[in-house]
Amino acid sequence: MQVLSRLLNNCPGFGKAFHGLACLAVAVGGCSSFGPSEPALPPGAVPMAADSRYQDWFGRTEACSGLDGSFQTITWYVVPNAETFETPEGPKVGMWEKSGAVTRIIIAGRYVAHEMVVRHEMLHHLLDREGHPSEYFTARCRLTWDSWGQIAAQ
Repeated sequence: MQVLSRLLNNCPGFGKAFHGLACLAVAVGGCSSFGPSEPALPPGAVPMAADSRYQDWFGRTEACSGLDGSFQTITWYVVPNAETFETPEGPKVGMWEKSGAVTRIIIAGRYVAHEMVVRHEMLHHLLDREGHPSEYFTARCRLTWDSWGQIAAQ
């Protein structure tokens, strides 16, 4: 500390430069908490490897929607042994979210093998948006609870 004190008192301009650098360091460090960050995962969510069927389901979802996407950019999570998990919007069985370049799909443990639930979240990924446009979720792909399994009107 004595060396710093001597430099500040004996070197003209050093004190101002040091003060400026210190202020810059505090400003940059303090602002880093305001930068983009990933949303919190639901309680209990853990990373999982995509089920071997998911690649096929992704292809089917691309086909029905007419959209192309990248399966490899999805990071998968499961909430083990859960029927639903809590979100700010209420309980869900599946959830798609995107933050910057990070795309995450979270599935409640009971539904990791449920084709409609998983493909529903994949469709959000392909659309790159929240919400449920009926053209895609109902008419084209039938990926809602009410439309799943219905025979398309000919």
